[in-house]
Amino acid sequence: MTQSLFITFEGPEGSGKSTQIKLLNNYLTSRGIETVITREPGGTPAGDRIRSVLLDKDGGSLEPETELFLMLAQRCEHLRKIILPALNAGKVVLCDRYFDSSMAYQGFARGLMLDKVRSIHQAFLPGFLPDVTVLLRIPPEKGLIRARHGGQKQLDRIESETLAFHQKVLDGYNAVAAEEPERYIVVEAEGEPEEISKKIIVELKNRCQELF
Repeated sequence: MTQSLFITFEGPEGSGKSTQIKLLNNYLTSRGIETVITREPGGTPAGDRIRSVLLDKDGGSLEPETELFLMLAQRCEHLRKIILPALNAGKVVLCDRYFDSSMAYQGFARGLMLDKVRSIHQAFLPGFLPDVTVLLRIPPEKGLIRARHGGQKQLDRIESETLAFHQKVLDGYNAVAAEEPERYIVVEAEGEPEEISKKIIVELKNRCQELF
């Protein structure tokens, strides 16, 4: 049985999380390691419905607390029904956004304070932290251009926020990463995806030698 590992990917909009998850998954599966790829918000049928409420612009603005509680609700479903069963089966879980997104978006950018976001997770989801969090950093103005995919994609409610909001998101990620360097791998997300992936794999090898 493969030793389980919970790896999350975080970053501002357009930082390339899904691309890096795919590349890491290819690397792991080529070595016979079983993986599960998932995402937030979402990951379960109920979570996907909550995702639509969170991201749909037609629903109008949401109170910061509403956003946080919706994220917590979908995360409870996701952790207990997808993530923990996969880890208990000895698989490596690769998750596109997780707890740290709430720290950056609701805690820092929405002004709810990081300690409040952390404490509510500790109260309802003990043992919720991932083993490793990969933070892909990119200037918000460049990330938002990427997120539009050359005008082919309409921005959702969160992506449509002001540039100042997205700068606060990045500042929030930087603050959490500075507090928890033992959990975070910080990689600059500008450049060729394959080169970025190599950097991530090297860092993972240094931290998780029993797996790699």
